[in-house]
Amino acid sequence: MSETLPSHIAVEGPIGVGKTTLARRLADDFGAELLLEQPEKNPFLERFYEDPARAALPTQLSFLMGRVRQMQTLRQSDLFAPVRVADFMIEKDRLFAEATLDSDELALYEQVYGHLTIDAPRPELVVYLQAPVDVLLKRIARRDRSYERDIEVVYLERLCERYADFFHHYDEAPLLIVNASEIDIVSNERDYQALVQEIRHVPTGRRYFNPLPFSM
Repeated sequence: MSETLPSHIAVEGPIGVGKTTLARRLADDFGAELLLEQPEKNPFLERFYEDPARAALPTQLSFLMGRVRQMQTLRQSDLFAPVRVADFMIEKDRLFAEATLDSDELALYEQVYGHLTIDAPRPELVVYLQAPVDVLLKRIARRDRSYERDIEVVYLERLCERYADFFHHYDEAPLLIVNASEIDIVSNERDYQALVQEIRHVPTGRRYFNPLPFSM
């Protein structure tokens, strides 16, 4: 294919929507550098799902530090990787902070955030995967990660609202909004290749990918 690929693709969306799966497949197919959040390395995450009120702040600060390190890695690799794919944006950290922290904790988080030097490279394309909460819950249950078994519906609803509001106003990079509830990028090759074609045509502004169901 002759289309020019975006040099930095960020895949985003709420928990369970499939962003890491998509990022891995894109990196494999494009021969790209892959940056993953690896939430399983957050030592506070399981405690957060068991007792959100008590563990929210250390969980969020741990994620913040990890994401900042990833952004530094991404910045340092600019000269060496022709294409980079990440399953997160640094901006997501505040979305989660707003959804999980109380007012005092959020004020402290903002102080920490403000003292960090976050020189995040801007993506050339953001792929925002959307799906309703019931679909997310089914996918979370299917992958059966031990630390996600106690996720509450209300928490997922808050996250989805935060994501929707953030991307409603987002204009920092070209944005491809994908209806991820109606496609299967894991086991349906047709769905995946159709999405890849959209990604290969670097959008300007805002575009939507909402394919009609295939019928024989």
